[in-house]
Amino acid sequence: MMQRLFKSSVLALFLCCLLVGAQAQTQAQTQAPADSPPAQMPNAPTPQPSNSTAPAELSIHTPARLAIPHSHNPFDAYAPSQVPEPNLQNSSRIDRLTRDGKLYISLQDAIALALENNLDLAIARYNLPIADTDIQRTKAGASFRGVNTGVVGGTPGGGVGGFGTGAPGAGAGGTTGGAGGAGAGAAGLVQSTLGAGTPVQSYDPTVGVISGLEHQTTPLANLQIYGVPQLQLNTAQVNVNYTQSFSTGTTFSFEVDNNRQATNSIFSSLSPQLGTYYRAQFTQQLLAGFGTGPNLRFLRIARNNKKISDIAFKNQVIATVTQIANIYWDLVSAYEEERVNEQSFAFAQQSLGNALKQLQLEAIPAMDVMRAEAEVSRRDQDLTVAKTNLQLQESLIKNALTKNLDDPVLESMPVIPTDRLEPTDTVPDKSAQDLITMALQDRPELSETQIDLQNRQISRQAAKNALLPTLALVGFYGGTGLAGELNPAYYLNPNTTTAPCCFGGAFSDAFNNSSPDYFVGLNLTLPIRNRVAKADQYRSELEYRQSELRLQQLKKQIRIEVRNAQYALEQGRARVQAAKKARDLADKTFTIMQKEQTLGAGSSFQTLTAQRDLAVAELDLVNATTAYQKSKLELQRATGTTLEDNGIQIQDAVNGTAP
Repeated sequence: MMQRLFKSSVLALFLCCLLVGAQAQTQAQTQAPADSPPAQMPNAPTPQPSNSTAPAELSIHTPARLAIPHSHNPFDAYAPSQVPEPNLQNSSRIDRLTRDGKLYISLQDAIALALENNLDLAIARYNLPIADTDIQRTKAGASFRGVNTGVVGGTPGGGVGGFGTGAPGAGAGGTTGGAGGAGAGAAGLVQSTLGAGTPVQSYDPTVGVISGLEHQTTPLANLQIYGVPQLQLNTAQVNVNYTQSFSTGTTFSFEVDNNRQATNSIFSSLSPQLGTYYRAQFTQQLLAGFGTGPNLRFLRIARNNKKISDIAFKNQVIATVTQIANIYWDLVSAYEEERVNEQSFAFAQQSLGNALKQLQLEAIPAMDVMRAEAEVSRRDQDLTVAKTNLQLQESLIKNALTKNLDDPVLESMPVIPTDRLEPTDTVPDKSAQDLITMALQDRPELSETQIDLQNRQISRQAAKNALLPTLALVGFYGGTGLAGELNPAYYLNPNTTTAPCCFGGAFSDAFNNSSPDYFVGLNLTLPIRNRVAKADQYRSELEYRQSELRLQQLKKQIRIEVRNAQYALEQGRARVQAAKKARDLADKTFTIMQKEQTLGAGSSFQTLTAQRDLAVAELDLVNATTAYQKSKLELQRATGTTLEDNGIQIQDAVNGTAP
């Protein structure tokens, strides 16, 4: 009867404590810091409702070869998992594009080769399974390690990676910093309280076994207690315990202790003595650490970091595709420059040959020949510069589109671009507001920052919960059993039976409630002043507000980038039109000078000068058209439409394949 009353009171007390804890938890989560600010607390900016859409969900699946291995074998949990070595073989697409010892590629071919072979993308792919490992470890209650959200920039060319300005490889490991779980701060933001809150116990069950043998000999000063001058104890024990915590702030443990003790004491009634003890203990946090909010914060942040990692990979693909396209147009420009300089050099040589013939006929002075020779030398120098620049651009694009250049044939193979610079404009005009709206929906950096703000909100709520005192409902129930053989030195009649003689009897007595051991109570820990938790909570508020300002700053920055890209496109279009008109005028002037020279009204030097002006005008048109093509790429990047405009599926980039 007493046990029933006790159990009923334990259940009632437990329900009351749960109710009190739930109310305290609700108050802690709904009460904003602005409602009860601490002394001398500066007014934090009030978050304004945003009309921006929520970050788009990416459907990205980690490549099978890099996914975390799973096995139904329970012993696999104790075996290391191996990651396969990287595949450093170039894709077969290169062989299909090779003809007559030359590599013929279009812009789409270059993008496809980059998806298959570019090492920047290959390095960034590992960030996807790395983010998965954080989810796996936080499911067990451990803290997250963070993910890298930067852009890998180890490929030279296209104005980045050590050639030109704007190299993105500014961070550790050739990456830029980014929002999310990477590092202690990025873009001027502090992330020191990300994941702050009460300690989280392991959700993976733990089984412990302690066993051993002990022999102990102790000299005694008198014989009244044990009846012998030296007490000898032989102890054997096998203890088993099980512990598991849950996301509600609950911890359950169960232990069974078994021991066998033999002694030479004449006053011990049992020798050997067999003992069994068990205890089932339950602990429930009621204030700080109560509920799934603070206890699942690591997992929720890790899942958000996985989303950030997916978006960061999309950003990597955009950056790589933009860079590859820039390298491609640099290659096309280098080919056009070589062509123009070859024509200019050939015409200069032809003019020098004609001048030498005219000098033999004494039709022109020797000064005209010297001028022609100087012009040939100058144009030969320009041609040499153009050829070496073309060779460099060929090396850059082969480096960007391959995993290795160990094949000397491939390394020295000429690359022929099949797309040409077209001065005509095929880009439809869109209003600046439409472009800005697209950018605010599609830019990966904005989605990363919005998800990072969600992580900070999770940490913010956990830091509030950590302000509460620690109040835990603790209860346990156990039992003890005793068995053994009667000590013949103690009992005159060794056939007297007062206890079971084996472990089975001790174990049965422990669980038949004949010797119960139970307890229920509350453990309260009330930190005085609570300065650490107060500082962390206020710091989390400051970091959250700081991140809100960063989000607003990023939106403004995107607006400026879109407008700047649009202006650059308009300027590039005007430059192409002006260069085309200048080229046409220079061509007409050259044609007129050729006719005048044929009719004997003009000199060969004037014709040579007109041809040089034509070559300069053609080079200006090549440069203007190249800059215009790059400005279109920049507008795609600024609006976040690079992948859609180039027909790229993000999963193909993840798998390293292209259609």
